[in-house]
Amino acid sequence: MEKPVLVEISARHVHVTQETLETLFGKGYTLTNKKDLSQPGQFACEEKVTIVGTKSQLTASILGPTRPEDQVELSLTDARTIGVKAPIRESGDVKGSGACKLVGPCGEVELSEGVIAAKRHIHMTVADAEKYGITDKQIVSVKLSTEGRALTFDDVVARVSDKYALAMHIDTDEANAAAVPGSCTGEIIA
Repeated sequence: MEKPVLVEISARHVHVTQETLETLFGKGYTLTNKKDLSQPGQFACEEKVTIVGTKSQLTASILGPTRPEDQVELSLTDARTIGVKAPIRESGDVKGSGACKLVGPCGEVELSEGVIAAKRHIHMTVADAEKYGITDKQIVSVKLSTEGRALTFDDVVARVSDKYALAMHIDTDEANAAAVPGSCTGEIIA
């Protein structure tokens, strides 16, 4: 492979502000690191919340650390199932996105926006981008040669920063479509 990339499944999760965290879990609460993730400084937390839509609800883990804005990342199937709008957006682009309620053990928060289906993307360092001839925000394609369900993903946005580690993130719907077994190696082809 000329331009290999680790492809990881990003399951439904929630990012919260410190204020939201304290409303959901109590004053002065801090997140508990359950497992470090592939992106430097990011971690899955022990803490889970209930995401409530107009039709149903589901549970999701919080990812840390806390952020400046609340964000709920769902697959399109998750969003339809619980009855929320989840436009396909890059992480952090929550203005005018879907609404939901978050419920924790000590309280609940109504989000007027913040629910998205994350646009598939590749995190890259500056050195990775230079090596592959890719620029920040460039749209590329990635071929997955999975058994029985080989698939090429188009419309993959490259996100370049030295805060990242090289990895592509897809949601559970996309992973199921390509029969990704937890993670795999893809090839950037365009």
